[in-house]
Amino acid sequence: MTDTTATSKLIQGRTGNWEIVMGLEIHAQVASKAKLFSGAAVGFGAGPNEQVSLVDAGFPGMLPTLNGHCVEQAVKTGLGLKAQINRRSQFDRKNYFYPDLPTGYQISQLYFPIVGEGVVEVEAEDGSFFNVGIERLHLEQDAGKLIHDLSPTDSYVDLNRAGTALMEIVSRPDIRSPEEAVAYVKKIRTILIYLGTCDGDMEKGNLRADVNVSVCREGQYEKFKATGDFSHLGTRCEIKNVNSFRFISQAINYEARRQIEILEDGGSITQETRLYDPTAGETRSMRSKEEANDYRYFPDPDLLPLELEQAWIEEIRASLPELPDDKRRRLMSQYGLSQYDAVVLISEQAKADYFEAAAAGRDAKLVSNWVTNELSARLAADGKDFSVTGRRTGGPDRGGGHLLAHRQGSVRPRLGRRGHAPSGRGSPRSRPGQ
Repeated sequence: MTDTTATSKLIQGRTGNWEIVMGLEIHAQVASKAKLFSGAAVGFGAGPNEQVSLVDAGFPGMLPTLNGHCVEQAVKTGLGLKAQINRRSQFDRKNYFYPDLPTGYQISQLYFPIVGEGVVEVEAEDGSFFNVGIERLHLEQDAGKLIHDLSPTDSYVDLNRAGTALMEIVSRPDIRSPEEAVAYVKKIRTILIYLGTCDGDMEKGNLRADVNVSVCREGQYEKFKATGDFSHLGTRCEIKNVNSFRFISQAINYEARRQIEILEDGGSITQETRLYDPTAGETRSMRSKEEANDYRYFPDPDLLPLELEQAWIEEIRASLPELPDDKRRRLMSQYGLSQYDAVVLISEQAKADYFEAAAAGRDAKLVSNWVTNELSARLAADGKDFSVTGRRTGGPDRGGGHLLAHRQGSVRPRLGRRGHAPSGRGSPRSRPGQ
């Protein structure tokens, strides 16, 4: 059996070719100073259980109060995904017991989500584009955190994260390879950062993905697309909470091979939830996959249905920043950049902004090459990114001046390169949404 490649969506098994089919559920923490239904602060680095209200802790008689800013952030995200904004939505209780869920239920949106169908255009590694359908976006609460490594006999509960607002972005099963999955998550992350609705910090768990993986025989996916009949697809397994691009790719490759080996040996796939173990490089069973009826969903009796005014939605639409696809097209037309150069620049909002400031009155292609190659490499070597390239570190105007002088021959190449590479000392980091 061979691994998938960037140029093929097929895996060769012992008995023939197989196709991978995937849908992703991306959990993005809403950029907000307070939680979804309480006034408790949201932030990274606080001591255990220091950011917990009585609502978050599930005390009797405590009623939730919806955070309007989180609603605005969800609407803004839906508009950025070119999705339908549902003027009427509803919160439901998802009932299950777990020690990090004090109330015994999670407030989510099953039946009437705040955002409906949309579509995202994603660039593949070969420069082509493919579309991924968005099925829905809904708001929900995050759970707390269980800590198992502080004691050999006890587990500890930290509720700082409990009640934090999440946007769950659910895709259609339009993703066909590990490379496409990674490209899709990168694109969603970029859109959220441009919008300022999530900081996209995967290391802190502020953006993570549940990956639904299934395999089917070659040609069956086209039948599914033509008919909408899911019986043409295989049984899916969900890989929970994958929080890096590399792990997403590795988990998909392993899980697809695992399912194919079972099927070719005459077995069947059990629909279940699995975890990816990056140390062992494999997925392992977590629990059988639940369906909606297992959670006994019902409308939350403490929260009225949410009704949005169209005029308010249009105000948010008018306030949207320039989004990645629009910026890519503008950089190509305004500066004469190639599609490849424009895509590299827009991958980071700060990088694109730095380029435009540095390119003012200068050779845009030369500045683009410098920003995406020399400057990016120097920042990466120093463990920094473009958010540190402010005035105190030289800034784009100074950097562009050094570059122009280098091209005109007034600065020796080595001096020119060292002169415009910022050190980052004394420059505070900033993240969208803060």
